Amino acid sequence: MMGRAFQLARLNQGLTGKNPSVGCILVDAAGHIVGAGVTGTGGRPHAEEIALEEAAGKAKGGTAYVTLEPCRERSSGAASCSRKLVDAGIARVVVAIEDPHPTARDGLVILREAGVRVETGLGKHAAARLYRWFFAASQDH
Repeated sequence: MMGRAFQLARLNQGLTGKNPSVGCILVDAAGHIVGAGVTGTGGRPHAEEIALEEAAGKAKGGTAYVTLEPCRERSSGAASCSRKLVDAGIARVVVAIEDPHPTARDGLVILREAGVRVETGLGKHAAARLYRWFFAASQDH
């Protein structure tokens, strides 16, 4: 599933402004894909938001595969992707790599504190290559 998430992320690479192009695949408790998303052109909406909308509630108890750590907070003040995953009842989140950006990092903390099982590192090297430019820019904050 992470491979599919990376395929999505690569679709909008270079089209998302200052935001990275993230891929997200949601599977239900039985392992069936119920939602998929990629960061929108210009950087909004986020991949998780698109996947959750497509899943329409069917992801409860399931797993989210995300190429980059879901955000902790949003600059707009809207609910963060980590909070939206919790609210959707996601039981497990598999993340390729953690996000160093100041407003995004620690999204995994929100997930863990809510009782969501979190796994990191699946696809970490591919993510490090894909987001190299974003990680370099994040160090400027």
